[in-house]
Amino acid sequence: MGITRKDRVNLIGLEKADYNGRPTTLCQGCGHNSISSQIIQVAYELSIRPQEIIKLSGIGCSSKSPAYFLGLSHGFNALHGRMPSIGTGALMANHHLNAIGVSGDGDTASIGMGQFKHLMRRNVRLVYIVENNGVYGLTKGQFSATADEGQQLKYAGKNELPPIDICMEAILAGCGFVARSFSGDPKQVRELLKAALSHRGTAVLDIISPCVAFNNHESSTKSYDYGKSHELPLHDIGWVAPAEEIMIEDYDPGEMRVVEMHDGSHIQLRKLETDYDPTDRLGAMHRLQWAEGQREFITGLIYYNPDRPNLAESENLVDTPLAQLAETQLRPAKDALDKLMADLM
Repeated sequence: MGITRKDRVNLIGLEKADYNGRPTTLCQGCGHNSISSQIIQVAYELSIRPQEIIKLSGIGCSSKSPAYFLGLSHGFNALHGRMPSIGTGALMANHHLNAIGVSGDGDTASIGMGQFKHLMRRNVRLVYIVENNGVYGLTKGQFSATADEGQQLKYAGKNELPPIDICMEAILAGCGFVARSFSGDPKQVRELLKAALSHRGTAVLDIISPCVAFNNHESSTKSYDYGKSHELPLHDIGWVAPAEEIMIEDYDPGEMRVVEMHDGSHIQLRKLETDYDPTDRLGAMHRLQWAEGQREFITGLIYYNPDRPNLAESENLVDTPLAQLAETQLRPAKDALDKLMADLM
């Protein structure tokens, strides 16, 4: 039997191709294209409705990426470093939307750092992807703020400044979902994307995405060779869609349990000790500092706090999106305005 269209569609009747965007204009082998492919795969697997997604970006090679995925979704290409402001406004107007923002290390860690930090403070419900390659690829390979200290580039000379760690900055600013991955590790990128899309606030994914044109030599921590040989996953990442909780009796370390899952399948659990706790904020920052000192490339979910209210919740927005309210519901009545003006006289 051949594969029918019914076999290829997801729960809302869309094929994977329905989540594609336009053909890429980025360099062949660019890590950004791999990330776009994983966004397409995740949206298909999760049966995401494209009309419920808004795509956001700033300026740079990375910020071209939204053109290459979810062609049926609306998007906005903002000014350099100003994507967080556009995302905040859009999600205040309609907090039922899901937002995917794609930025770069220059767009975020240089000109956009102030906007990035305030987005974290407000906890806007947005998946914020940083396609991090350590250079300004669109303007011919100058060092970005995440470039390695002491790094040598053919056309830019030697970088004398210490790098900005995007994950550290996100944790310090109060972000409740902070992860790092490598574009050459598609499985981990996919699972982190799924988890990020389910988070109630801002979710930051700092994805090392090598620039094949200007920063792919083996000494760079943003290169393919370095990533593949030095990547150190903190844990194996998996994501399970929300459902009724499955409970099991307590069991001892080293003991095995067989558990039936929601779909009727079974898994074997063996309790292991773990050294890393992604809910420990200070521990996460210490791990990032240690990794930088050791030139480790750690990946995985670095910090997680699901309890902090997002912007819509802290501002007590009504359930109906502001964009769908009538003018009479959004503006004070004429009598109220007249009284206000009279009090100012």
